Amino acid sequence: MARLPTVVFDFAGVVFHWQPMQLLQRVIPQQATDPDSARHWMQQIFQGYEGDWAAFDRGTLEPDALVQRIARRTGLPAADAQAVVDAVPLDFAPLPGTVSLIDDLHAAGHPLYFLSNMPAPYADHLERTHGFLQRFSDGIFSARVRLIKPERAIFDLAAQRFGVPPADLLFFDDVVANVAAAQQAGWQAAHFTDAAAARALLQARGFALDR
Repeated sequence: MARLPTVVFDFAGVVFHWQPMQLLQRVIPQQATDPDSARHWMQQIFQGYEGDWAAFDRGTLEPDALVQRIARRTGLPAADAQAVVDAVPLDFAPLPGTVSLIDDLHAAGHPLYFLSNMPAPYADHLERTHGFLQRFSDGIFSARVRLIKPERAIFDLAAQRFGVPPADLLFFDDVVANVAAAQQAGWQAAHFTDAAAARALLQARGFALDR
């Protein structure tokens, strides 16, 4: 029987709920008044997770400095920018289907890892708040290693740290560019759309899962 790959999960949008347009309409409704304005502010604030937000993910920009940069760059009131930055980690609710999949993989004895672009304050919050993260043998938060996806270096570091050859790692991420980067680094990788599809893919690869 072929050896089963080691599963690695992204976090936001895979293990945890992440719908930034909905968050903005809830947190700054005076700015994000409808889907079009919410989309505008999503692009302005998060910058496609490049620019200022990428520096925050990388751990080279502190939250207070991020708020000031967003306000200067976009014209958004600093209080509104602060409200968004503060609200993001509270919006990371676990996705029940993925948590169930993690539980089943763990119960079956499969080692689990994570690789997440995540600012340090948000990573701290997740670890304090969600006990099921103990199911993971190890994982990398971008801010703690000063590297971010889709850079090749973070995938190379993760494979080395996990002690698993790249070809034996199967990575689920909801961002297509990160999936492609993982594949270029020699990993197996799949675009995550929902937990049911991920479960079906794993079962097709030979994983015996109860549900």
